Amino acid sequence: MYFRRIENLSGVLPAFEPTAFTRRTFLKLTTLAGTGLTLGAVLPACSSGGSSSGTSGAGAEPLVTPFVRIAPDNTVTVIVKHLEAGQGVWTGLAAVVAEELDAAWSQIRAENAPAQVPQYGNLAFDPKGSVQGTGGSTAMSNSWDQLRQAGATARAMLVAAAAEQWNVPAAEIQVQDGVLSHASGKRATFGELASAAARQPVPTNVTLKDPSQFTLIGRDKLPRLDSHAKSTGRQQFAIDVMLPGMMTAVVARPPRFGGKVQSFDATAAKAVPGVVDVVQIPRGVAVVARDTWSARKGRDALKVTWDESTAEQRGTPELMAEYKRLARQSDALTALKRGDVAAGFRRAAKVIEAEFGLPYLAHAPMEPLTAVCRLDADRCEIWAGAQFHTVDQANAAQAVGLKPEQVSIHTVAAGGTFGRRATPDSDYISEVASIAKATGGKYPVRLIWTREDDITGGRYRPLSYHRIRAALSRDGKVIAYEQRLVGQSLIAGTPFEAMMMKDGIDPAAVEGNAAEQYDIPNALVTWTNPKVGVPVLWWRSVGHTHTAFSKEIVIDELAEAAGKDPVEFRLAMLEHHPRLAGVLKLAAEKAEWGKLPGSGNGRGRGVAVQESFGSAVAQVVDVTVKDDRVTVDRVVCAVDCGIAVTPDVVRAQMESGIGYGLAAALHGKITLTEGRVDQTNFHQYEVLRIHEMPRHIEVHIAPSTNPPTGVGEPGTPPIAPAVANAIRAAATGIKVRKLPFDLAEARKA
Repeated sequence: MYFRRIENLSGVLPAFEPTAFTRRTFLKLTTLAGTGLTLGAVLPACSSGGSSSGTSGAGAEPLVTPFVRIAPDNTVTVIVKHLEAGQGVWTGLAAVVAEELDAAWSQIRAENAPAQVPQYGNLAFDPKGSVQGTGGSTAMSNSWDQLRQAGATARAMLVAAAAEQWNVPAAEIQVQDGVLSHASGKRATFGELASAAARQPVPTNVTLKDPSQFTLIGRDKLPRLDSHAKSTGRQQFAIDVMLPGMMTAVVARPPRFGGKVQSFDATAAKAVPGVVDVVQIPRGVAVVARDTWSARKGRDALKVTWDESTAEQRGTPELMAEYKRLARQSDALTALKRGDVAAGFRRAAKVIEAEFGLPYLAHAPMEPLTAVCRLDADRCEIWAGAQFHTVDQANAAQAVGLKPEQVSIHTVAAGGTFGRRATPDSDYISEVASIAKATGGKYPVRLIWTREDDITGGRYRPLSYHRIRAALSRDGKVIAYEQRLVGQSLIAGTPFEAMMMKDGIDPAAVEGNAAEQYDIPNALVTWTNPKVGVPVLWWRSVGHTHTAFSKEIVIDELAEAAGKDPVEFRLAMLEHHPRLAGVLKLAAEKAEWGKLPGSGNGRGRGVAVQESFGSAVAQVVDVTVKDDRVTVDRVVCAVDCGIAVTPDVVRAQMESGIGYGLAAALHGKITLTEGRVDQTNFHQYEVLRIHEMPRHIEVHIAPSTNPPTGVGEPGTPPIAPAVANAIRAAATGIKVRKLPFDLAEARKA
C-alpha cells in the first residue's frame, strides 16, 4: 500500500473526537514535550498501597498507558495500533517496547488498539496522527520513536515507584528481565510495582538506550507472539467471530464494473431454507441467512436485472491497445524532467527501445474479506481485520447514519491483505454496515466475500504499459532516458486526491522509475491516466511492482549493449544512491557473482535492485530454462532496512515478498472479456505452488544503526526483473517484456 506524508487532512476526513478506550479508561493524558508522544496513565480508583518490598496487595491496579499495560500478574501487554496480517507487527512492535522497558520476553503480550485518533494515528501518514491505518510498510518506521518512548517512560515510572518505596536513589536501581533490584537486596517484579508506578508523575523526558545496549532488538530467533495461537487454531479472525443471533450475508454484485441494480426478484431466494432476508444495498443485493451455505444458495436463486449503461464493457486487448495509443500522444503529464533528453539522444552511440505490458493483478489473500456488524440505535460495532481504521470508521458511520465516534472497530488478525483491506471506500466494511442498516439492526450480521467474489469483483493492481527509450554514449554510459507510462491512478477520485496528487501526478503511478533510482543526466518520465471503469488499489509494493520490472530489464539490456558486467554497470550509476550500491555489492558477493556453475545451456543468472518504502533490496537469481519453462533455483537477497528489529521477521518478509512477486511473474493475471473478469478462483488465478518456490533463498541484512524502514513490501519488486534478466542470460537470448512470463510468445516477438 502506498502513502506519502500528508500534512493536513482537514476537510478530507471527518473530525474525530477521542472515544473511550475499550476495557480501559484514560483519566489523565499528558503530551511529552518535544516528542509528540501522547501518554496516559490510569490512576487507581483508590490507594492500594504496597509493601516496602514492592509487593502489591489486594486491589492492586495495573499501570496503563496508550501503548503499555503492566498488570499485577506481571504480564506486559503492548497495545499495537497496526493490523497484524502475518507480517509480524505484533512481535516487532512489542520488541521495541520490551527493549526500552527491560522486560523479559516471556512476559510480553500483544493486543490490538481500538480505532482511535490521534492516540493511535499513523505518524507516517500524517504527523498529527489524524489517520490510523496500516500500509506502505510504515508500521515499524512510524512507531519506532513512539514505542521506544512508551517503553522507556513506563520503565522510568516503575523505577520511580521502587525508589520511593525502598527509599533509595533511582539511579541505583537496576532493571533486567522484568525485575527491579537494588544493591541492598531489595527486589520487585513489574507486576508488584505496577500499582505504585501508576501513581507516579509521567516524566517529561526519558533517556533512550544506545543501540549498542540492545538485547532484544536485533536478536535472532525471538519467538513470534502470534505463532502459538495460529498453530493451535486459537487465533481469532473475522470469520471466527460468533455473536448471539448472528446471521450470515453474501452480496450479489454487478457482473460488470459500474453496473447498478435495476430491479430484482427475491421470491426464489426467500424460498431457500435458512434465508431470512433479502435487501438492496448501495453495492448490490444482500441475501441474509442462518448460515453461509443457505446464503449462497439464496444468492444463486436470486434474480437481478442490472443496469449496465455506464458499466465498463471493454476487454483487456481493447484496453491495452488504447494504452499503447495514449503512450504515443503528446499531452501526457510530466512526472520527472532532468537535463536535455533530446540532446542526449542526438549524441547517442546506441539506443535501446522497449515496450512493457503488465496485467491487472488480484491481491488474493488466503482469508477472503469478512466483517461482522452489530447495530443499535446509537451504536455500531464492527469486527474486522481492519487495515484502514479511521477511514473504515468514517465510511461505516456514513452507511448507518451515525457519527464516526459512535462506531467501534474491533480489530482482529487478518489472513493476509497486501493492501486489499485498505480501500478508500471501505468496500466490505461499508457493505456489512449497509446490510445491518437495511435489516433494521434486528440481528448481528457477518458478511462473507467468497473467493470468487473477491477475484471477480475486487480491486486490482492497475494494468499498465511502459514505452522506454534509452541512449548510450560511445564509452558505454547512459546519457538519456525517456519513459512513457500509462496506467490508472490509485488516488484520483478518492478523498486523498487533493492531498496526495501534485500537478495532476499520482506519485504511486510513477514511483521507482530509473530516473529516480540511477544517476542519469538527461531523463524524462511522463504519465497518462486512462479513463477506465475497473476498480484499482495499491498492491504489494504498489508502483514499484511495475516500474522495477521495466527499469531493471532495460538497465540490464543497456549493460549488455555496452559490453559491461550488469553489476558493475549499475554500480557506476549509483554514486548518489549508497544504500542501493551497498545491497548490490552485498548480494553479488554472497552469490559469488560471475561464478555460476554450468552457465549457459539453459542456466542463467540475473540481478535487480530497487529502493522502495525506505529500504534498498538487491536480488541475484539463478534459473534453469528448459522447454520454455522456468525454474528458479536460487535467490540471494540483500536488504538494507535500517536497524533490523526482528531479523527473523525481516528474512521472512523478504522470502514472502519473493514468493509473492514470483507468483505474479509466473502466473498472475486478471483479464477481462467485454468488461467481465475471466478468472474466478485459484484454478484460473494461479498462485505460487510449493514446488515452484526456489529451493534456496538466502537473505542477508546489511548492518545499520539507522532507524528502521519498511520490510513488508520491498522484497517483491526486484524478483520479476531479476528472473527475466536470468532468462535472457541462460543462453536463450529471450527478452521478456510482459508479465506473466510466456517464453514461447516472447521468443516470437
